[in-house]
Amino acid sequence: MENNVMHKLQSALTTAQADAFLIVNGVNRRYLTGFTSSAGWLLVTRNGAELLVDSRYIEAARAQAKNCTVRTFTKMFDTLRERMTAHGVKTVMVEQSYTTLAAWANLKEKLEGFTLLDSDALDKAIGALRQIKTEADLDSLRQAQQITEDAFAYMLTYLKPGVTERDAALELEMFMRRRGAERVAFDLIVVSGAKSSMPHGVPGGKVIEPGDFVTMDTGCVVGGMHSDMTRTVAIGFVTEEQRKVYDTVLQAQENAIAAVRAGVACCDVDEAARSVIRDAGYGAYFGHSTGHSVGYEIHEAPNFAPASEAIAEENMVLTIEPGIYLPGKFGVRIEDMVRVTKDGCEDLTHAPKELIIL
Repeated sequence: MENNVMHKLQSALTTAQADAFLIVNGVNRRYLTGFTSSAGWLLVTRNGAELLVDSRYIEAARAQAKNCTVRTFTKMFDTLRERMTAHGVKTVMVEQSYTTLAAWANLKEKLEGFTLLDSDALDKAIGALRQIKTEADLDSLRQAQQITEDAFAYMLTYLKPGVTERDAALELEMFMRRRGAERVAFDLIVVSGAKSSMPHGVPGGKVIEPGDFVTMDTGCVVGGMHSDMTRTVAIGFVTEEQRKVYDTVLQAQENAIAAVRAGVACCDVDEAARSVIRDAGYGAYFGHSTGHSVGYEIHEAPNFAPASEAIAEENMVLTIEPGIYLPGKFGVRIEDMVRVTKDGCEDLTHAPKELIIL
């Protein structure tokens, strides 16, 4: 991560009218310091940043954490109060989205004498930074996407009648982990036949059969960044209806990709896909948004959605994943990740999209 990200967050202290930010969310700690842990707090002041961890993480944190000073603690709040006092902190803001009411009450009790600011300004500041991917972010995204595409290519040799959805999902995960993925990006989706009409169907014991569409929504994590790709393939043969639906989804996706550029309203990209599906008579069968931002989490802001008021900016990375889902029959989804550029977009996904019949 480039150092200017931390500097920009420090600059946001003035706008937020706070002396310090307290980062409690593990994803945001990793984003800002490059270090992953299940516990620990990051104190950001105008003078710098301090990562506070216990003895379980101190050795790894000192070796891996960037853009901050690493300190260990025995009693968390004693150390936090000491460091806040050392930096002349009187007012502190915590991430509102990740602080429960119980945690907020505990903070107010343990940090008596300091003023806790009840505001979403910190959430917005970090969110705005995370929307714009750095070169390091993009490098990790490309690596994750390459592993995902290699896994898809492998699955084209693995899928056949008689394989269960659950076994296929497991095969996908093992392939990506063996290729260097930290983990899968989410609970992988491999659904077939009538189950492919469920956008977030869960792989089960269903056996893949001739005539099935198989939808694979897959991704992995590299360097903290999540890839996300969906492909729908056919087993043995397709009906005219299946081909029509597939071609409609593909046209919708390509139409949306062509609409992406810096300065475009995200709702207009959604409409570019949705209008194709609606005009083909399937509007009632496309219920989710056209896409979402990805990065340190699999679902980030903004979205390509009908109600979105966001404007696409250069170096945002979002998915484009229209679908048509016919209940009890089948479904089709095709998903790429794109990087927004000044005059269009860079498609980070290179796996084939034409209808594949295995």
